[in-house]
Amino acid sequence: MMEYKIKGYEPARLFQNFEDFSAVPRGSGFEKEASDFLVSFAENLGLEVFQDPYWNVIVKKPGSKGAEDLPPVILQGHIDMVCEKVHGCDHDFHKEGIDMYVTEDGWLTANGTTLGGDDGIADAIMMTLLEDDTLVHPPLECVFTVDEEVGLLGANKLDYSRLEGRRMINLDSEDEGIVTVSCAGGMDYKLLKPLVREEKSSYMVTVLLKGLLGGHSGTDIDLGRANADKLLARALNRVLDDPDAQLIQFQGGSKDNAIPREAEAEVLLPTLEQAQTAEELLNHYGDLFYAEVHTVEPDIETVVTAPEACTAKVLSRKDSEDLVHAVLLSPNGVQRRDPNMDNFVLTSLNLGVLKTDVDRAMIWFAPRSSVDSLMEAVTDELALTAKTFGFETEVSGAYPGWEKVENSELCETMKRSFQELFGEELKVEGIHAGLECGLFYANLPGLDPVSIGPTMRGVHTPDEKMDLSSCERTYRFVVDVLAKLAE
Repeated sequence: MMEYKIKGYEPARLFQNFEDFSAVPRGSGFEKEASDFLVSFAENLGLEVFQDPYWNVIVKKPGSKGAEDLPPVILQGHIDMVCEKVHGCDHDFHKEGIDMYVTEDGWLTANGTTLGGDDGIADAIMMTLLEDDTLVHPPLECVFTVDEEVGLLGANKLDYSRLEGRRMINLDSEDEGIVTVSCAGGMDYKLLKPLVREEKSSYMVTVLLKGLLGGHSGTDIDLGRANADKLLARALNRVLDDPDAQLIQFQGGSKDNAIPREAEAEVLLPTLEQAQTAEELLNHYGDLFYAEVHTVEPDIETVVTAPEACTAKVLSRKDSEDLVHAVLLSPNGVQRRDPNMDNFVLTSLNLGVLKTDVDRAMIWFAPRSSVDSLMEAVTDELALTAKTFGFETEVSGAYPGWEKVENSELCETMKRSFQELFGEELKVEGIHAGLECGLFYANLPGLDPVSIGPTMRGVHTPDEKMDLSSCERTYRFVVDVLAKLAE
């Protein structure tokens, strides 16, 4: 029997369910085991359950006594988590659950990895609602989707004909006291370029830029955090002022929707003197980067390895320049704000992943916008960058935004519940992140969706943490809203 680490918080089953679920590997693209876990959980409760070929799961629970014939309420969250870890951590996300611990001030976090509170807490909330027969609620349709973190792929493939509800509570937000009523649309946008390599024997200099905060490319894009790929491209551009310099590799980031925390590169130069000059230049830029961003990025560090003789397959001079220049000139970060909405971010993009494989380079972006014409403008910039430097483009995983539902009965019920429970006004906001609500809204005519969640910080990074008291209150909030909808 598992020895639970979260103690003293209520209901105990909520946190036990979270720990049980977190013990199952569930990185994006590898959710079958977690999906099967949920199916088994529902079957043991005698509930109706459907698992599709993509591993999405829908569990239906009848309404409580007297509420059996009311319209169902959809509750929804995603199964998968972003798998990020600190440099040097040997955690295997494919085989191991999350090693978590509770801090002295009541936050839950993990040892060297992402926690998976995004969105494991939603799964735990739904599991706890499904197993508690003392609650008052309408019929429930609990939807557990896959591959949310890599483009909302599971929600895009879901069979919506299996859902009857037209009121929906998404549980994938990260600030208690806020109900989200609209979100941005987005897509995956890749720049791809075939590489020509040649074998050379000479002197290699290695540079690693690390220690950045990273963060979610939607909710954290306006916090002024540095992008490791963009910073390192600045330094490499100066190294390439030497006409004999050639890249061996240049890479950084691991998810398109996570701001890159680290980037590294290897450069080959023909003489020891030239390599030592490059070493000095990279160290100089490391000092500049620290001076520029340390107030926001206090742990930024640039590690440059002294030149060493080696034989390597290098990129051609042209490919080396094209790659660095494309990274350097690509748009990134906040592109447009709305001054009439407290400078709410309308349009942004994140250069999230940079890779140089044996025969191909890839630059992977996550553009977002609440305005279609502004999304077109930013993708036009990416297309022009690609054309200028000899890249091809690949677009996939497009998902729609979600417009605020006027006169939302569900939103009004939630505002009343929050005021009664906590004596505070519930804030109503839009969000500059992609939420699965957009796909549900597009596929279920007349849907009234909202999104809530407990307070979390540092999602998509190894600094991710979740406020356990906030989880308690969020669960109470959901239970009370469902009871009011059953009146």
